Amino acid sequence: MNFVGNLIWIVFGGFFIFLEYLVGGLVLCLTIVGIPFGVQLFKLAIASLVPFGTSVTNVPSSTGCLYTLMNILWVVFGGIWVALTHFFFGILLCITIIGIPFGRQHLKLMGLAFTPFGKAIG
Repeated sequence: MNFVGNLIWIVFGGFFIFLEYLVGGLVLCLTIVGIPFGVQLFKLAIASLVPFGTSVTNVPSSTGCLYTLMNILWVVFGGIWVALTHFFFGILLCITIIGIPFGRQHLKLMGLAFTPFGKAIG
């Protein structure tokens, strides 16, 4: 079922979401300051290419408040809009019975897009 869901996801827009995150990550990695944020966009790109069968987990960290600070910067400088976009499409897709699995994947991506630092994709 994961293969079929990922195939339908890719055909109906998942590939474009993947390309947007990939290009955004490459642009952010052009500057030294943007590299940590670009790496998080690469994480989002991988999760958005094949969301069925992937899980988002919290990583126990020993870095103190660095993840919190980076997540705050992420939310302030654009992460909120990415998360709201995934939320909007998730709710829109959950209106129909056929779209519920795809809406759930958007809501999973919304959680990752809101605070990507300190999370891993498995």
